[in-house]
Amino acid sequence: MTAAIGEELPPPASEATSPANFYTADSDPIVVIGKKFIVPNPVELKIQQTVFTIAENYLDIVDDNGNPIFKVRDKLFSVHNRRVLFDAAGIPLVSLRQKISSVHRRWKVFRGESEGAVDFLFSVKKSSLILRRMKTRTATSLDIFLASNTSESRPDFKIIENWCRSNCTVFHGDTIIAEMHKSQSVKSLVINADNYEITAYPNVDYAFIIALVVILDEINRNGDG
Repeated sequence: MTAAIGEELPPPASEATSPANFYTADSDPIVVIGKKFIVPNPVELKIQQTVFTIAENYLDIVDDNGNPIFKVRDKLFSVHNRRVLFDAAGIPLVSLRQKISSVHRRWKVFRGESEGAVDFLFSVKKSSLILRRMKTRTATSLDIFLASNTSESRPDFKIIENWCRSNCTVFHGDTIIAEMHKSQSVKSLVINADNYEITAYPNVDYAFIIALVVILDEINRNGDG
């Protein structure tokens, strides 16, 4: 089965009983943003916060060789709290919009720079299960629902962070499809920003994974995690 755009998927990791495994080149492609972001090998990417101004927060996404792959333009004072993910050529791929009125601060993602229902791809919100440890730290759990999953009886994907928020894992059912960990440089410490190293496993839409990590970072930075 190919997990195509708008297609509801099997149960998430939280409902799985078998040990986690990893997505492979033999697994059916998971396509959410676009087929061109599917490759038969793991993709290693880095998110770097390169510029910080009063008006905007710029993120660059590069490969292991430093080649630009994506960029995010973050309008801090946008009415819709809106971020746009562009490809390296500057073409808008998806818009990430935070629904402020939502109890769980839901993020909705649309194709291009649209906000129309026909271009709605998926949404992300905090899980109703908030994991707590010693009342001092929380581990963020996010549920991801594809556009066709209108009942939202169970998420199509799930993100689980570790307690110190230095790593997260993206699940499709009981299978790990991507992993992220934070890395720090002198520059990131100076501008008080987090950089990320991301592995998207084979046959997983890596633009989709980047969008998820950007949303996770926004939720944590705003204290919604």
